[in-house]
Amino acid sequence: MRKIIEENRYHERNYSMSMQENLIIEENELAGMDSIWTGKVLIIGGVIGALTGLGAAYVFIQRAKKGAEPPSLTPMDGIKLALLVFGLLRSVAMLGGGDEK
Repeated sequence: MRKIIEENRYHERNYSMSMQENLIIEENELAGMDSIWTGKVLIIGGVIGALTGLGAAYVFIQRAKKGAEPPSLTPMDGIKLALLVFGLLRSVAMLGGGDEK
């Protein structure tokens, strides 16, 4: 009877070690997946941001050419643009946060 109890304890210890090892392996795999998708998101976001910036600069230049005068950007225009960009960034941040407000 004592031998059976000792064997059960041995198997329980090995089972719990196996479960802990599985959890560690799963956590490491998830950490690896995090770095994969975060890299993709950063690259895609960077490309979209660069293309959007180039498009905005192109439109700005075309409007300046139609007016036949050099483009001018007043400090008030700069503040308006900055507030618009911060609003956009806040909206994008809310997309990844779920239902939190």
